[in-house]
Amino acid sequence: MMQTRQLGNTDMTITPIGFGSWAIGGSNWAYGWGAQDDGDAIGAIERAVELGVNWIDTAAVYGLGHSEELVAKALKGLKQRPYIFTKCSLVWDRENLVGSSLKAESIRRECEGSLKRLGVDAIDLYQIHWPNPEVDIEEGWQEMARLQQEGLVRHIGASNFTVAQLRRVIPIAPVASLQPPYSMLRPAVEKELLPFCMEHNIGVIVYSPMLSGMLTGAMTKERVANFPADDWRRNNKEFQEPRLSANLELVELLKRIGAPHGRSAGEVAISWTLRHPAVTGAIVGGRTAAQVEGIIGAGSFRLNEEELSAIEQFIAGMPK
Repeated sequence: MMQTRQLGNTDMTITPIGFGSWAIGGSNWAYGWGAQDDGDAIGAIERAVELGVNWIDTAAVYGLGHSEELVAKALKGLKQRPYIFTKCSLVWDRENLVGSSLKAESIRRECEGSLKRLGVDAIDLYQIHWPNPEVDIEEGWQEMARLQQEGLVRHIGASNFTVAQLRRVIPIAPVASLQPPYSMLRPAVEKELLPFCMEHNIGVIVYSPMLSGMLTGAMTKERVANFPADDWRRNNKEFQEPRLSANLELVELLKRIGAPHGRSAGEVAISWTLRHPAVTGAIVGGRTAAQVEGIIGAGSFRLNEEELSAIEQFIAGMPK
C-alpha cells in the first residue's frame, strides 16, 4: 500500500506517485512524444487508479486539449475518482501555434475550456504552467485566486517558478504546490527551491523523475536513434552524446540496485526523488497499462544510505 502525504497547506492527501498525461496527448503539437493510441492511454490511466494512484496531472496544452479529453473518458469508467490537476498559461491559436499568456481573461477562458474538456465542476489543483510573460505573473495569480474564490478550482499552484517568482505571488494568495523538474540528472532544485517550499509549507510534485524515459531501464541507443521525427526528445542533450552513454551506464547501476528488491531502474530513479523531505509526490507518465505496472513499486520503495551514496558517487563522475 502506498502511504499518502498531505499536499502543502491543502486538505488533499496524495499518493507518492501521480499519473502524468503529457505523452498521451499524442503528436499533433510541438512537444509531442510521437503517435499514441487513445485506447492504450485510457487503459494506462485506469490501471494507475486501480493500483492505488489517487491523482492525475495533465495540462490543457498537452495534445492541444486531447490529453484532458482522454482523462475525462477514463474518469467515466472509474468507480473512485482521483484528484485532477491541470495547468494554464500555454495557449494555442488557429494554426495550433503555442504561445504564453498570463492575462486574467486568458486564464479564465482556459479554465472554462479545461472544465468543459475534463467534464468536472471544479479542478482540484490548477497550476500556472510557466511563469511567462514574467511581467504578468501578478495579474495571472490574482485571477487564479479569483477562480479559487468562485469555486471553479479548489487549490492553486505553480509550475516552473523560481524562488523569486514565488515570493512575488505569495502575498496575493497562498501557493498550494510547486511543480519543478527533478531527477538525479537534474538536481538543481535541491539548492534553493526545495528548502524554500519546506519552509513555506508549499507542497512539491516533481515532474520528469525518470528524465522523460531516460532512466526507465527501457532506453537504448538503438531506440534513441529510431525516435520518430515528431518526438521532442530527439533535440534533448540527455539523449545525445556524450551524455547518452553516461546516462545509460547510470541506468545499469540503477538496475543493479533495484534487482535484489525486485525493482526496475525507473522505480529506483523515482524513489530517489521521493527520498527528499520536501517532495510530496512524483509525476510519472505512462502510455500503456504495462508501463504503469513497471513503475508503481516506486510508491512504497525506499533506498538505503549505501544505495544512495553509490548513486551520488556515480553522478559526480559523469560528463557535464
